[in-house]
Amino acid sequence: MLRDPSVKYRPFPQIDLPDRQWPSRTIVQPPRWLSTDLRDGNQALIDPMDAEKKTRMFDLLCKVGLKEIEVGFPSAGATEFDFISGLVQHGRIPDDVTIQVLTQSRRDLIEKSFESLKGAPRAIVHLYNAVSPAWRKIVFGMTRDEVRAIAIEGAKILRDCAADQPETDWTFEYSPETFSTAELDFSVEVCASVMEVLAPTPDRPIIFNLPATVECATPNIYADQIEWFGRNIPNRDSVVISLHTHNDRGTGVAAAELGMMAGADRVEGCLLGNGERTGNCDLVTVALNMYTQGVDPKLDFSDIDEIVNTVNYCTNIPVHPRTPYAGDLVFTAFSGSHQDAIKKGFAAQAERNDEVWEVPYLPIDPADLGRSYEAVIRVNSQSGKGGVAWVLEQDKGLKLPKRLQADFSRYVQAYADETSRELNAADIWQVFERTYLARDADRFALRDYEESGASGQRLFVGRVAVDGEERSISGRGNGLISGVIAALGDSTGPALDVVDYSEHAIGHGADAQAAAYVECRTAEGRIVFGVGLDTDIATASVRAVLSAANRA
Repeated sequence: MLRDPSVKYRPFPQIDLPDRQWPSRTIVQPPRWLSTDLRDGNQALIDPMDAEKKTRMFDLLCKVGLKEIEVGFPSAGATEFDFISGLVQHGRIPDDVTIQVLTQSRRDLIEKSFESLKGAPRAIVHLYNAVSPAWRKIVFGMTRDEVRAIAIEGAKILRDCAADQPETDWTFEYSPETFSTAELDFSVEVCASVMEVLAPTPDRPIIFNLPATVECATPNIYADQIEWFGRNIPNRDSVVISLHTHNDRGTGVAAAELGMMAGADRVEGCLLGNGERTGNCDLVTVALNMYTQGVDPKLDFSDIDEIVNTVNYCTNIPVHPRTPYAGDLVFTAFSGSHQDAIKKGFAAQAERNDEVWEVPYLPIDPADLGRSYEAVIRVNSQSGKGGVAWVLEQDKGLKLPKRLQADFSRYVQAYADETSRELNAADIWQVFERTYLARDADRFALRDYEESGASGQRLFVGRVAVDGEERSISGRGNGLISGVIAALGDSTGPALDVVDYSEHAIGHGADAQAAAYVECRTAEGRIVFGVGLDTDIATASVRAVLSAANRA
């Protein structure tokens, strides 16, 4: 890399728009959406989609609610042409969906495009030619007038071909390709010339696609360009401004959002951002960004995993696990502090009486996208007590007291360090059982017990295996737990004082279990915890005390 990149690269010039309005605007309604997965996305693949994959992608696009779909480049080859004409001839286009095709401004290519659409009830033909200085100078060797003439000639051919197929309801789209690096006045000049030929009206507007063909500036520059164009194009009420951003600088989504604030009516892109080079605008991200601001995008992503799987299958491009909203790990927390905040957020959400979403670290409810809460918190060596407790609560229904959470997390962390991998719910339960729940190999194992006596003077009599030998132990106390502790103290057990006790039901109905948790202090001042599970809450309490005794 150069130490002084300014000798090779130039900063993109600012747009002279001192009274720009877009920074103070808010997106309050969805745009018209256009999917270009089957055209721009497809031509960016190492192995373009075959007919079966294109059909499967088309069905997905219709299912999520896209009403305008760019289905291909008919003049690119037989596969493209046959797929497009097949959609028309076999009646596979839903009544509320309009298909679109792309063509360069050449007579043979335009005529081929109209041929592929023969018999379609409605269609959009998208014409383009590049207008920027670099293309005029380097690629074409043409003047402004010559480039404008290409657009005008293409528009005339569009008009005439449409007149030859009056049974179809035609819409025209024109792109001053390379708009983002072209002079704004020239882009308006070319588009105005196209309008003169096609004569759009407010009832039958023309679509002007203003692409950031290569993203060369920050998103605010693109927004300025869109607002400037909208102010200066004649008959604005007969124009639909459409955005087609790329992601070369990593801000394709931001550019589209700011472009909408700048007055655009339509957004073009691909599901999950596939497209040439670094990709097109990600329609999923733009739509769900709106959704998290309370705006219905009019697209359905309630089964995000189906979308990911279909796109992956059709494109053979894996979705990065950190892809916004759709990646495997975007709703997952490994960090202990993150896990604790999320756990508390879900608890607060359950206690509130309103539906407003407010959970730390989660800008959207994963359930709205068909994701389960079980994947929100996952455990590795970086995890804390909150995450471990969350997994146990979700998997087993246990609601560990806070101090017990801290105690247990040490054992989980040690196991994670030992295994050097992420721990699943089964791993965590195994550690929990091994640490707290009674086993035959423990020093104290409950066989049976009875309780009697008046309140305040309870007698506990139990049959307990002590070091494998069954014994009868007994003790008196003001309640069941104190009676168990007295019985242990009178035999060979440790002397314990109860610091804290809690209990709760697991599940509902006749088959519900009970969980009891006890925190005790030994004669030496050490804190130990015990856990008991049973269908009977009293028995669970006894098991919890014996669990603490075993750990003491």
